[in-house]
Amino acid sequence: MKTYPLESLSIEEAKDLQFRIVDTITQVFKGHEMLSRGDLGVVKGLNKPVTTKKVEEVIAKMFSQEAALLVRGAGSGAIRFALHSVAKAGDTVLVHKAPIYNTTKYSMEMLGLRTVEADFNTLEEVTAVLRREKDIKLALIQHTRQMPEDRYSMKEVINTIKSVSAIPIITDDNYATFKVRKIGCESGADLSCFSAFKLLGPEGIGVITGKQQYIDILEKESYSGGMQVQGHEAMDVLRGFVYAPVSLAIQAQVNEECVKRLNEGEVPHVKTAFLANAQSKVLLVEFDSDIAENVLTEAERLGAAPNPVGAESKYEIVPMFYRVSGTFRNYDSSFEKRMIRINPMRSGSDTVIRILSECVRRVFSVS
Repeated sequence: MKTYPLESLSIEEAKDLQFRIVDTITQVFKGHEMLSRGDLGVVKGLNKPVTTKKVEEVIAKMFSQEAALLVRGAGSGAIRFALHSVAKAGDTVLVHKAPIYNTTKYSMEMLGLRTVEADFNTLEEVTAVLRREKDIKLALIQHTRQMPEDRYSMKEVINTIKSVSAIPIITDDNYATFKVRKIGCESGADLSCFSAFKLLGPEGIGVITGKQQYIDILEKESYSGGMQVQGHEAMDVLRGFVYAPVSLAIQAQVNEECVKRLNEGEVPHVKTAFLANAQSKVLLVEFDSDIAENVLTEAERLGAAPNPVGAESKYEIVPMFYRVSGTFRNYDSSFEKRMIRINPMRSGSDTVIRILSECVRRVFSVS
């Protein structure tokens, strides 16, 4: 199978990003404020904690955007809010000709939106659909791959849409932020959405950054105290941002080391190994027989995590050995029996290879 994973930041690039984040923090916060947990409540004049507002300012400056907003509901909530800010019930959304991520699909249904598809891998089709479907009001682009054969460049898709239409563009940058050089809003989109939980931050907090006019709509509507992200949560978002880039770059490097070692035959009964964005950038391992389920059973006994928490959250330290995603199962149902995905998380390639080798040994010693 040929896959087209997104190009990851090198460790040097990730270090530079970490330094840029810290430098931006010093431009917004006073020194003593970074040694606190922040404030609470709906402060007069802001209707949110002062700390939260400052963290949002840092995020906007980091991505060179007009504004940013922290919201509840993690990445899915951020996308739902963003869709609401630019669309009305009954509006038509341009999407990629591929299965839509479930929570995004449900958000569209809840908001009463209809979809029109174009194959983002074929820019001529994007242009043709926009010219044919005059009632398209906005576009949604998922940064990571929705299908194994996806190879489109987000920036090229954004540029193509902008060359034909003035519709607002929302990008789903979950699993891509701090892993790649630019997210959607940095490539011309109107709003970018992603989860802070996937970036070593607190549970349930999402980020929207981009055009002020859409952020203003959401701030005005989210006036109640219960809707606010509190100061301590915002500070945890910021602290996670500082450490996420280098951690994720190391993880990407480990993935590449594992692919090389497995394809050199280090573990018996591994037919092939390759990288794919499904949704995270992960290692996919195909065996020469239908042993995937048994390997996963043994992997958990050997210390590997059997399922995700937030997909690269602060809780996910040991490598995760997990079944292949629904995207790949839909592509070829036999993959479920002979293929697994591995995310090294914070482990090294030696740990991944050791656990996988022992899993295979146990499976075949029992059989």
